[in-house]
Amino acid sequence: MRDDMRQQAAIPLHNPAPRHTLFGPMESFWTGLSLGAVLGLVVAAGVAVVLYRRSLTLQKRAREAERLAELGTLTGGLAHEIKNPLSTVQLNLQLLMEDIGPDDPQRHRLVNRLGIVQRETSRLRDTLDDFLRYAGRIELDRQPVELNSMLEELADFFAPQAQAQRVQLRLKTSPAPLTVMIDPRLIKQAILNLMLNGMQAMDGNSGGEMILSLSSTPTHVLIDVIDTGKGISPDVQRKIFRAYFSMRKGGTGLGLAMSKRIVDEHGGELSITSEVGKGSDFTIWLPRKA
Repeated sequence: MRDDMRQQAAIPLHNPAPRHTLFGPMESFWTGLSLGAVLGLVVAAGVAVVLYRRSLTLQKRAREAERLAELGTLTGGLAHEIKNPLSTVQLNLQLLMEDIGPDDPQRHRLVNRLGIVQRETSRLRDTLDDFLRYAGRIELDRQPVELNSMLEELADFFAPQAQAQRVQLRLKTSPAPLTVMIDPRLIKQAILNLMLNGMQAMDGNSGGEMILSLSSTPTHVLIDVIDTGKGISPDVQRKIFRAYFSMRKGGTGLGLAMSKRIVDEHGGELSITSEVGKGSDFTIWLPRKA
């Protein structure tokens, strides 16, 4: 009896089954491949969504650019159509003034009124000319220009006007020659606009100081137009280069906007640093390589 019990005790209650992993080698391979394919599809879908959104953005910008170009063409044509009758109006105003006899008792009153109309007509014509220059297409005539010499010419040209308003004009040239590929006529126009803006910011009775400075970095040349005028507050600085924004009564608001557009066409940047009560520094950044 005891021998039977020993024999039964020696027999294991159950034979453990051989252990198996959840997946065999082939199953693991196909599972990893499937997971990789799913992840690849997810990434591809994400990229497709990004590209689709970018495509929509580019299409929207293209439509906006097309509408702006069409609007520019229409407004440019309208400006030309307005200028033509303005010339006729100005001519007839001059003829009317000549027709008023010296013995006419109302001559003084009529001449004054006709003069007012003539001045306003001329102002409207000048505004249209400024608009056409700003809205028109800019084609650059790039030439190698040595900027030290160009700024010396500008300083000599502007000196009489500065002296008339009791403004001291100073020129700081670069120690070494700086030659860049630019359209000299347009860059001169941009700088002169900045100089005129600086003159207007200074009180002609008390005078002031204007500095025209040239310097460089490894990638850019910098032309600074510095004035000791009233300065510009930060909120106005954000709007200063917008078309038709002007802080001066009677100003067209296109001078600074035109300067910025010219600099942008050259691949550069026009920036401003200003402090109320101390003055402003307008900086033209032009790439050394066009």
